[in-house]
Amino acid sequence: MKPELMNGGLAVDDRGMVRFVNDFSFTDVKRFYQVSNHKRDYIRAWHGHNHEQKYVYVPKGTALIGAVNMQTEEIFKFILSDKKPCILKIPNGFANGFKTLEEDTQILFFSTSTLQESLNDDIRFAYNKWNIWEEDYR
Repeated sequence: MKPELMNGGLAVDDRGMVRFVNDFSFTDVKRFYQVSNHKRDYIRAWHGHNHEQKYVYVPKGTALIGAVNMQTEEIFKFILSDKKPCILKIPNGFANGFKTLEEDTQILFFSTSTLQESLNDDIRFAYNKWNIWEEDYR
């Protein structure tokens, strides 16, 4: 299994804007939480689960999201932004982390586990175990 992006869209007219990801379903979601960093370029990583699955949405700002298969150490990188709505599905068996790329970036995490289930399935790694945080200059 690999992380999967569900693309959304924007609708803009004279009344304002609507952001959406219509392919996302809350069927398995048991809780959510919102994270923001106190400054740009701050890294929060790595946090894994063998059973829990997560969905990530960025309603404000831009973030580099990393997902690593904890068995194979295969690395996936994604840029999520409010300018291009999408939801990233991070399967169970993956560690995840992020770096905020804009001031005041807000990130929503939707989890398939209760808080207690998540705490019993919590695996932590150093932020630089998989160092994906350097910028690729193009």
